[in-house]
Amino acid sequence: MAKILLVDDAAFMRMRCAKLLTDNGYEVDEASNGQEGVDKYMAIKPDLVLMDITMPIMDGIQAVEEIKKRDPEAKVVMCSALGQQTMVMAAIKAGAKDFIVKPYQPEKILDTVKRFVG
Repeated sequence: MAKILLVDDAAFMRMRCAKLLTDNGYEVDEASNGQEGVDKYMAIKPDLVLMDITMPIMDGIQAVEEIKKRDPEAKVVMCSALGQQTMVMAAIKAGAKDFIVKPYQPEKILDTVKRFVG
């Protein structure tokens, strides 16, 4: 069973996404900011990270850079609102593999997850 780490400061978004993923057979862990995301990543070594860009303490781009420094093989997919193209490009440069646009479309999340972890 693939393990997925959701990093988003919005509890509602984490809850919706976690339910979708667990209903589809994935194991899900959560973090509410970039720093917590980096710490959780190192502790549980998930198969995939779904990372919000705009968060307190450490944003998603800094978190991707930090995770990739510690584990160059890490698979991170960014989640951003429309209109954050500059941030998305920065995230891809930092090592993110892909991005999903908010508000989440359940099929898009599942397709993206399946592409990276089966």
